[in-house]
Amino acid sequence: MSSPGPDPEPESEAVFPPGFFDRADPTPDTEFYAWPRIVTHIDDAAIAAVGVLYEELGLDGAVLDLMGSWVSHFRTTPAHLTVLGLNADELARNHQAAAAVVHDCNRTPGLPFGAAAFDAATCCVSVDYLTRPLEVFDDVARVLRPGAPFVCTFSNRCFPTKAIRGWLATDDDGHLAIVAAYFRLASGFTEPVALQVTPPGHRGDPLFAVWARRAG
Repeated sequence: MSSPGPDPEPESEAVFPPGFFDRADPTPDTEFYAWPRIVTHIDDAAIAAVGVLYEELGLDGAVLDLMGSWVSHFRTTPAHLTVLGLNADELARNHQAAAAVVHDCNRTPGLPFGAAAFDAATCCVSVDYLTRPLEVFDDVARVLRPGAPFVCTFSNRCFPTKAIRGWLATDDDGHLAIVAAYFRLASGFTEPVALQVTPPGHRGDPLFAVWARRAG
């Protein structure tokens, strides 16, 4: 990526205003993640909620953890979990991963996998960093088998210099609407489900989720 950021995706021009996908820090993400960040980005209750949701949705088989890290939050490890992220050392610490792939989704939205390679895909607390989300979502649909879910979970915490400006400019309901729009504007997904996973009044980090299935 180069300053001032990627051109808007054609499908998004009528939905998202100019500058929506810009970021305060336009330097390549590989520089930001040049060293491993062995921290969790949501609290224990939100982490547990991620695991419960994955379990309720029956995520198993060949699963892709997109924009992943040293932990994937599955309560039961899938039969074959591929974790794709930006720092090799960090990914190597993920004890649930059967395979790890270093890949920058903002620089190259096309994923390095064949068509219909996965039974499910996840993206945990990272969707707010995508600068070319429709291209990425299009390609996630390509690598999923028909009926396979793609589950995006997020909270209200982020690295603000790397989150897109459109995300920073809205609230929790707006974030749900943004991710649901990604699914609707991308090719190949069913109508998304968008909800708050943690209960109203929850005192810790809230957890939100949007998911849809590969159509066909």
